[in-house]
Amino acid sequence: MKINPHRGKAAFTLVELMAVITIIVILAGLVVGGLGFVTERQAKEKAKVQIALLSKAIEEYKLDMGKYPGSANDTPAAGKISAELYDELFFEGYDFSTQNPPPDKWEKTVGSVVVPKATKMYLADLDPRSTKQGWVPLPTGFKQDSPKPPATQKILDPWGKEYYYRKGKDAMNPDFDIWSAGKDGKSKFSTSAADMGHADMKDDIKNF
Repeated sequence: MKINPHRGKAAFTLVELMAVITIIVILAGLVVGGLGFVTERQAKEKAKVQIALLSKAIEEYKLDMGKYPGSANDTPAAGKISAELYDELFFEGYDFSTQNPPPDKWEKTVGSVVVPKATKMYLADLDPRSTKQGWVPLPTGFKQDSPKPPATQKILDPWGKEYYYRKGKDAMNPDFDIWSAGKDGKSKFSTSAADMGHADMKDDIKNF
């Protein structure tokens, strides 16, 4: 009787295991890289939508109030005054519509100048208690169900950085500039067309 020699189960060799692990690592890297690309693209598109909404609200404010938002005629070239945009495009109108202040409260003093307050909300999405855009986060400790939103807030882009806004002599546009510094959070703050290709502006999302 012929006896067949015992054969053990075939196993992966070290080379085969390393090949499989390498393939898995490569595929995982492609998936993670792809997700990162999609997430970044979504953030950029969201910033463009937000800038468009802000620009529309700013133009409507100008039509009603006779000037662009911002307490000064010429804002700083660096443009970080998004808290003023929040106040003038949303909070003043909210305050007026909910508190119904008497006519002598329709104005505010900025420095030594008395200027009118807005009497309507130009961008209701800036309410941090209900915003769908997520660009005005509630301050720490502030309750979502509070009957009144916070009086002062910065408007943030999809990367959690403050939006930039400027008007007057330092603006690139004849009316106003509004932009996000993008993922890297860096911007040139330049008013020179020659600097538009600067490395710090390569991922900026802007209206100019």
